[in-house]
Amino acid sequence: MVGPEGMRVVAVPREGAAEWTRPGWPRPGLTLLLAYSAVLLLFLLVPLGAVLWRALSAGDLGRYLTSPIVVDALRLSLLTTLLTLVVAVVLGTPIAYLLARYQFPGRALIDTALDLPMVLPPAVAGVALLLTFGRRGLLGPTLSAFGIEISFTTAAVVLAQLFVAAPFYVKAAQAGFAAVDRELEHVSASLGVSALGTFWRVTLPLALPALLGGAVMTWARALGEFGATILFAGNFQGRTQTMPLAIYVAMERDLGAALVLASILVVASFLVLLGFKLLARARLAPVA
Repeated sequence: MVGPEGMRVVAVPREGAAEWTRPGWPRPGLTLLLAYSAVLLLFLLVPLGAVLWRALSAGDLGRYLTSPIVVDALRLSLLTTLLTLVVAVVLGTPIAYLLARYQFPGRALIDTALDLPMVLPPAVAGVALLLTFGRRGLLGPTLSAFGIEISFTTAAVVLAQLFVAAPFYVKAAQAGFAAVDRELEHVSASLGVSALGTFWRVTLPLALPALLGGAVMTWARALGEFGATILFAGNFQGRTQTMPLAIYVAMERDLGAALVLASILVVASFLVLLGFKLLARARLAPVA
């Protein structure tokens, strides 16, 4: 590369930085990395492709798409995951902001408690919810006195999904709020904008990509929830039978319906994740 005054400039890569590759055949190191990466990539993609292929080749796809078990499970999953996502955002955003911006006694304990549902087996979550909200649980008699029954209802599905999925949103939102430059907020405050106005005009827009990412992960985790749901809400078609539970039942009764449900989950999850990635890339792209 030729610089000013005819001087030849040689670009030297920074220490530890990845070396750029020229067009043409990859370098041997890159080839080896691609080969190793292909092993895991194929392991993840081939089984999903097998599901889609078997579903398309099962025959009479239209009949399966309109069968009661598929329609009821799809409707219930969309309803419950949407409710779960709304509740997770409404309740999770304040605590994420609190953990990202303030230091107080017990903060580490709260932060760890929010991580716990992500590492616990879903079956443990189901038992814990049943022992809390069930008829003979900790709050069961009190709720029954007011005529409220939660276990083995659609509300139990939402609570089970919320228990296992909400921490994904909280942790992503916490990271997003923590990454916002505080100087920008100070500038906004110096211009006379209130703290709430600064949050809506400065903090929230800057943290929005992280919040959207957390929302996507929360929705995806809620959509795939199985263990906590079947223990706390049961498996009743049209009332508590979400798509993962319907797949479990259909595997014994109607393989075609199970394949269609599994394919819907694969395609829906892929499209949502792809849409989020494209949206995030568009937001982060430099303005010309």
